[in-house]
Amino acid sequence: MAKDEKEKRPNEVLGALDNFESGGASGPIEDRNEYEQRLRELPLDQKQLAEESTRLADLCQYFSQHKMDIPPELVERVTQLSKLTTSKRIQALVDLNRALMEYLDAIGRDPAIRQ
Repeated sequence: MAKDEKEKRPNEVLGALDNFESGGASGPIEDRNEYEQRLRELPLDQKQLAEESTRLADLCQYFSQHKMDIPPELVERVTQLSKLTTSKRIQALVDLNRALMEYLDAIGRDPAIRQ
C-alpha cells in the first residue's frame, strides 16, 4: 500500500488494516517454514481449514497464471463457502479442490475444452 494512501485513512482503520500487510500478524507468510510452524499451532479444525484454503488459493493462482477460467458452477460453490460452518466448509473445500483438479485433468487430456 502506498504511503500516501495510508495517510488518507483514519488512524483506527489504519491500525486494523496494517495487520493484513506483509509482516503484520495476519499478513501473508512468505517463509514456508514459518507457515508450517503457524499451521502446527492451530487447533485441528482450523489447521484443516487453513490447509484446504491454501490449496484453493494455489489452484486459483494456477488458473490465473495460465489465463484460464474457473467453471461457473465451481465459482458459485466458492461464493457459498462463507455461509457454512467450519466442518462443512472444510468438506466443501476438499470437494471443490478435487473438482478443480479433475477439471484440470480433463482439459489436459482434451485441449478443445480449454477456454
